[in-house]
Amino acid sequence: MISKSVKETGKIAAGIVDTLQPQTKAVVFALSGNLGSGKTTFTKAFALACGISPDEVTSPTFVIMKSYEIAEPRVLMGGWTKLIHIDAYRLEKPEEIVRLGWNDLVSDPTHIILVEWPEHVGKAMPKDAQKVTFSVVDENTRKIGL
Repeated sequence: MISKSVKETGKIAAGIVDTLQPQTKAVVFALSGNLGSGKTTFTKAFALACGISPDEVTSPTFVIMKSYEIAEPRVLMGGWTKLIHIDAYRLEKPEEIVRLGWNDLVSDPTHIILVEWPEHVGKAMPKDAQKVTFSVVDENTRKIGL
């Protein structure tokens, strides 16, 4: 998909939220792409679709993980209560994410987890994580692959 604006990225993210189906464990999205390719912009739009103010959502680069309470009734009806945003850029070894309580996070079916830089998580990333790739086409245009 091609996004030429933050608003279009929001529509793409909201469309993905609309397709969520309850699981027996967390729904995990692996967001891959270079710096500035739109991962955090997408996460803010995804959060908005979950009823979370995008102003609350900032990149957790230095704290690595942030958790937000889901407020959107249609998402809550699916059983999800938390959106967890992880920026794994600063992780040096996949084992570091396990120390953050990763195994508990991914086993909880009330969690939706968005992981930026999933390649830093290695084998800890669930095999069924939904991959979303981002690439820069030009200053305002991003290619988003599902």
